[in-house]
Amino acid sequence: MNPEPRSTAPTDRAAFTPGQVDVPGHVDVPGHAGAPSHAAAAGRQTPAPATPIPDVPGPGPSSGAAIQRLLVPGGVLVSVAAAFAYVGVVDPNEPGHYPVCPLLRFTGIYCPGCGGLRSAHAFVHGDFAAAVQDNALAVAGYVLFAVLWVVWAVRAARGRPLRIDPRPAHLWALGVLVLAFTVVRNLPFGGWLHP
Repeated sequence: MNPEPRSTAPTDRAAFTPGQVDVPGHVDVPGHAGAPSHAAAAGRQTPAPATPIPDVPGPGPSSGAAIQRLLVPGGVLVSVAAAFAYVGVVDPNEPGHYPVCPLLRFTGIYCPGCGGLRSAHAFVHGDFAAAVQDNALAVAGYVLFAVLWVVWAVRAARGRPLRIDPRPAHLWALGVLVLAFTVVRNLPFGGWLHP
């Protein structure tokens, strides 16, 4: 938004009357209102207070500029799609293709990411029930990424930056959600969350 233009009108609006002249550096003496000021004697008038001009959208951005602004979101989308395509082709359910989670290997405890690759594989193949079974939190992450990417791309095309500024309460809530997911999937009644 454009900054508001400065006005040369006096700061005390109550004492200012229409037609009164404002002279920089001139101080009116209280009780001496009848005497004409130096500016009034010279015939100068105070300009009307400036009003801010609203932002009016101009002609649309050139298509070349819009394409250039979409390069980064497009690059991120291509990278994520390539990663999903690789996981879709190389099945994580077959041993030897991907490393085993060290926490699961050494402790037998499922971390929040355990089953994420199997979830992505099932997601790519359209088996959404298996994707949620393998890692429900990862599926929520895929959906959240898709929504944020669309918002980012639309804002980038319009020349507006994407600003994600989570409050501390949001970050704490996310941490509690991940912790609760991890604890529940490792309890006996949370077997439905095991990959």
